[in-house]
Amino acid sequence: MKNFVEVGQELQAGMAKLGEEEPAAMQAFGALMGATVGTDGALSVKVKELIALAIAISVRCDGCIAHHVRAVIEAGATREELIEVIGVTQLMGGGPATVYGIEAMQAWDQFQKA
Repeated sequence: MKNFVEVGQELQAGMAKLGEEEPAAMQAFGALMGATVGTDGALSVKVKELIALAIAISVRCDGCIAHHVRAVIEAGATREELIEVIGVTQLMGGGPATVYGIEAMQAWDQFQKA
């Protein structure tokens, strides 16, 4: 089983390093993240992060799953909402989305214990 808390920590460290070496692009990426998911708009931050998590599961990105699972927890999402997001990704992504949906559940459990 993957340790998604460590995956998230490694992602943060890698993004910081990339920010040192490519500051303009990383600043722009950070601004884009803030503009899209950083504040409530027509959609709440929680809904936006749940959408981002569904995409992370669909594209099979471990770092993205770690980041967005932590973000949905911080945004106040419930486990039931997580499970429904996984169901939607299964509908759209089939077997691979099922596998990575299970990993998102594991990440949820790991972040809840951390």
